[in-house]
Amino acid sequence: MTHPVWADGDAYEAYVGRWSRLVAAEFLLGLGVPPGRHWLDVGCGTGVLTSTILADVAPAQVIGVDRSAGFVATARTRVTDPRATFHVGDARALPLPDRIADVVVSGLTLNFVPEPARAVAEFARVVRPAGVVAAYVWDYAAGMAMMRHFWEAAAQLDPAASELDEGNRCTVCEPEALRALWEDAGFDAVSVRPVDVPTVFTDFADYWTPFLGGQGSAPSYVTTLAEPARVALREALAARLPVEPDGSIRLTARAWAVRGAAPR
Repeated sequence: MTHPVWADGDAYEAYVGRWSRLVAAEFLLGLGVPPGRHWLDVGCGTGVLTSTILADVAPAQVIGVDRSAGFVATARTRVTDPRATFHVGDARALPLPDRIADVVVSGLTLNFVPEPARAVAEFARVVRPAGVVAAYVWDYAAGMAMMRHFWEAAAQLDPAASELDEGNRCTVCEPEALRALWEDAGFDAVSVRPVDVPTVFTDFADYWTPFLGGQGSAPSYVTTLAEPARVALREALAARLPVEPDGSIRLTARAWAVRGAAPR
C-alpha cells in the first residue's frame, strides 16, 4: 500500500491548494470572528488558511503549526506578514502553552491525523475560555468530485486502489463524525455546515497534470503505476469527466465545517 506524501508545497498547491483557498474564504466568512483576535492555525500546510485570515479578518496574530517541515518552509516563504509565525509540530501535541489563542482553526487536516480526538483535545487546551474552535475537511466520501472521479476510474482498472481512496479511509469526512468530535471535547453550541466551491479546470491537462506531483493519496498512487497502467487510467478519466464545449471541466468540491465555543 502506498501512503500520502506531504512535503512539496508547490506540488500540493498545484494539486489541491488552489481549491483550498476558495474553501478557506468561505469558511472564515461563516465564523463571524471580530478583528484583533489571536489565531492558531493547526495543520497550516503551505499557509493557505493563515494568509486568508490575515487578508480577511484583521487578526492581531496568527500562529501556524504543521508536521511537515517542507510545508512550513513554503509557508514561511509565501506568508511574510509580521503578524504570522510558523512552527513544525504535531496536532496531537502542540508545541504551545495553554490558553494561547482566541480562535483555533484547522483546515483540511483532521482526516490525516491518526488520532483526531487527541488533536481536538489539544485545541481545547490551547483556546481561551469562550474562544472559537472550528475546522473543515473535504467531503472525500461524496462531495469532492475531482477525487471521486479519480478513485472510481482507478478502482475499475485496479480494485486494490479502493484501499487508498480517502472516501473509504478517512474517519471524519462526514458531518456526524465532526459533530461528535467537537461535542466529545466539551465544546458548546456545536454546528456543522457544508462549504461548496467550484473547481473549474481549463482542460483535461489542467485536471490530470497535478496528479503527477506525488502529493497526497491519489498522486502517490499514480507514482506507483507503470506507464501502461498510467496511460490506461488517464484515458479512463478522459472518457468519464464532463467536458464543456470549450474544453473546460466544471466540477464542485464540498467541505464540511464544524464550529464550537470553548466553555467560559
